[in-house]
Amino acid sequence: MNTAVLDIYPTDMEPSRSQESVGRAYSATADEQPFSVPRPLSLPNNGITVNSSPPGSSQVVSQLARDNRSPTAAKLDVFKSWSISTYKCTKQMIAEKLGKSSRTIDTDLENHIERIRDTQKKYMNILRLAKNLVTHFQAVVDTQSSLGEAFTELAQKSPELQDEFNYNAITQRNLSKHGEILLSALNFFISSLTTLCTKTIEDSLLTIKNYELARVEYDAYRSDLETLTQRPRNEVSPTILQETQRKHEEKLSEYEKFRDDVNIKLKFLDENRVKVMHKQLLLFHNAVSAYFSGNQVALEATLKQFNIALKQPNSAPSSWLEQR
Repeated sequence: MNTAVLDIYPTDMEPSRSQESVGRAYSATADEQPFSVPRPLSLPNNGITVNSSPPGSSQVVSQLARDNRSPTAAKLDVFKSWSISTYKCTKQMIAEKLGKSSRTIDTDLENHIERIRDTQKKYMNILRLAKNLVTHFQAVVDTQSSLGEAFTELAQKSPELQDEFNYNAITQRNLSKHGEILLSALNFFISSLTTLCTKTIEDSLLTIKNYELARVEYDAYRSDLETLTQRPRNEVSPTILQETQRKHEEKLSEYEKFRDDVNIKLKFLDENRVKVMHKQLLLFHNAVSAYFSGNQVALEATLKQFNIALKQPNSAPSSWLEQR
């Protein structure tokens, strides 16, 4: 029988007895153990044992696996919650449109919201008309300015009609100058109304939208709770009933919070809207009346009253020192 022995010592050194026993531990008969796996090396002299894996490696690996799964599990939980909520809200809205489910209504708040939306629609119409007025009136002012330049040029080339051309040139230049003042007032009116419609009111409408979504979500869970309470007790799991009640209370709290936010937003919106429109309507009336009555002094006084800077034609921009 052939025996293979692993020689781990130099040829010039003679192994001791203990070392020979260690060498024999790794010797094997080829016919008896052709594919044996070596066991951990144990040295009897010092008691040192070499293991294939460090202590506690299985716990570390399992902990790392749990840490790696936690972000994915959190995302799945969020997606699951969003899917359930979206499904319930969609079902509730369809049921309301079909008349198969009731909705929570705050009559005073709903009427207030409807008035705000109608007000925004009417203000947007005023804004559109004011922009059209400025566009057409700007064309009139530009035409008057060009006409004044044409009269001035003809006055120099036509001595026999020089006085008449000069009179008309002066008139057109004055009309153009007064028109520029009126345009400054109208542009200020448009700028303020645009801010009111597209920012101030729109911000309140965004809060209203969140309130309406919270209302639909609350009604969805309220309908689920009513459906469960109408069933026989032996057909409803206590765990499901408790979870539905908990969700119902949670959505009710959110709905009441958004409702209070909407009431506060609409209160401040009404105060701000009245203040802004009072100032802008007074500006619009005074400027238009002064221009078409030919009262240049009143027209300039209107711009000073509302702190509107008149942009002079062909004027160079002021330096930053002058602006400060």
